Amino acid sequence: MALFELSGAAIVFLLIVAVLVAFVTEVVPNDVTAIAVVAALVVLEPWTGVGARGAISGFANPATVTIIAMYMLSAGVQATGIVERLGIYLADFTAGKEFRALVATVCTTGPIAGFVNNTPVVAVFIPMVTDLAEKTELSPSKLLLPLSYAAILGGTLTLIGTSTNILASDFARILIDGRDGIGMFEFTGLGAVLLAVGTVYLLTVGWRLTPARVPVDSDPVTEFDLDNYLTLLEVTDDSPAVGATVDAFDEGYPDVRVLQARRDGEAYAGAHSDRVLDVGDSLVVHGSLQAVNQFREAAALNHRSRESVTEDTFESAATDGTLAKAVVPDQSSYVGETVAETGLRDYHETTVLAIRRGGDLLRTELDGTTLQAGDLLLLRTTPASIRYFTDTADLVVADERAVDRLAAADADEVAPLSPKTPIAVGILAGVVGVAALDLLPIVIAALAGVVAMVVTGCLTTADAYDAVSWNVIFLLAGVIPLGLALESTGGAATIAEFLVALDAVLPTLGVLFALYLLAGLLASVITPVATAVLLIPVGVDAAARMGANEFAFLLAVMFASATSFMTPVGYQTNLMVYGPGGYEFADFLRVGGPLQFLLAVTATVGIAVGWGV
Repeated sequence: MALFELSGAAIVFLLIVAVLVAFVTEVVPNDVTAIAVVAALVVLEPWTGVGARGAISGFANPATVTIIAMYMLSAGVQATGIVERLGIYLADFTAGKEFRALVATVCTTGPIAGFVNNTPVVAVFIPMVTDLAEKTELSPSKLLLPLSYAAILGGTLTLIGTSTNILASDFARILIDGRDGIGMFEFTGLGAVLLAVGTVYLLTVGWRLTPARVPVDSDPVTEFDLDNYLTLLEVTDDSPAVGATVDAFDEGYPDVRVLQARRDGEAYAGAHSDRVLDVGDSLVVHGSLQAVNQFREAAALNHRSRESVTEDTFESAATDGTLAKAVVPDQSSYVGETVAETGLRDYHETTVLAIRRGGDLLRTELDGTTLQAGDLLLLRTTPASIRYFTDTADLVVADERAVDRLAAADADEVAPLSPKTPIAVGILAGVVGVAALDLLPIVIAALAGVVAMVVTGCLTTADAYDAVSWNVIFLLAGVIPLGLALESTGGAATIAEFLVALDAVLPTLGVLFALYLLAGLLASVITPVATAVLLIPVGVDAAARMGANEFAFLLAVMFASATSFMTPVGYQTNLMVYGPGGYEFADFLRVGGPLQFLLAVTATVGIAVGWGV
């Protein structure tokens, strides 16, 4: 039996190593890796001890169902417009002052993220914060990283603040005798301390460490280094463009795109335009220098070398087209598709001019480029398409200069509140209250809240399903059985023995701190959910072996997993601000590293004081 357990643990360890490598390298999407784990566990059942029923148990896990319901409840609150309205009030509060803009960003995002899923909160705030930075003549980089960090910190306030909290509650029910999960506000006191400490850091040390990567009032053409990729050409007498529509003429030259045509001071968008070209018309063309020169010669066009293409070139045709920056979020349907496959140009009159991916800037052969989560796109698009991207959450518009929402004086016109606002907020409050008073399990309360949202018209069924980040759900459902296999084969006990060995040289508080650091580091390179699944059983097992407080060790992993600041890939909101802020990978380590260590010390001491070790 011992030999069977040892070999089973070894197999599970090898599977975990393979999963970690796949998560870090992202050779395939993380949710696909998680589903592969489900299949692998069943195929290797003689060693893993996980059959078909156990392998798919993650889909029926209360934590998984609760997280699905919370995504839907958050969408119902988002649809009321209350968060956007708050952005209008923030603009009034800042009054053009830099530090006020920082205070407004950090001190509002954190509390909101304690009750509404932080990913859509950050998605709504990105364009607002960018516009706020412009009004205060501040680099948006100085506000976007604090925005993400504040949203992460807010997730520590309540049980529903983040998915790792809900997952930890379910582990507490399963692994710790006498515990029926975690209360809605059971750790709110410590979460408030972490939020306060993090806020002070972001307003002081973090403010100084955060770089101003994106220049104030930067022209997107310059920011994406497109000066040699956007050219102004003129139609001549001999050009085959004369008498042809822009759209028909454009189709004959696949290596370039006609973005705009201009005549007598009037400009109109090129894509899908039925305007007929004439001699003297100016064309704004996108393509490499070589492709544009070949196009110019073949189409008998003149190069207007004395005029350059800037953002103002497109803004002059604001009714038909504009430049906008947009982030590809993790849950976007465009992830994994090439630019051509997305249909952006064919269906949404949108042309991708450049893609910023980490430190790389892509400006050629874009149609064949596969989009990844976190990509920052520079688009020539229309206001109608911007509204579509925002409604579907396929793209998060990071800089919408064509529609300056914060410039309007009437908040009711710019960010109108839905008549359903009191109902939606009341339903969310009801869910929180029912769960806090332990009248119903959180999973039942959340599902009942979703039903109430749909019945009262706060949320349509289609919007409810669209609100769920299904990749996160499949990731969660896939890695939960991996945690079961680690526990059943004795793998968790094996890892726990290393922590127990530390007890010989460190006090129990030191072992707790070491576990917190390990969880924080692991969450920075793989997902927080995967970290919680793998390390919570280890922490609880180690505590039991040392005679320590099992719940304290569970909380350490929970808080460490939920507060990942050191890399852009450790938490989805970090990835969302990575491109719009123009950050480098090292910026997250420089700003987030000290914050993560500070919170590790604070949380460890707070857990010891609040629950004992």
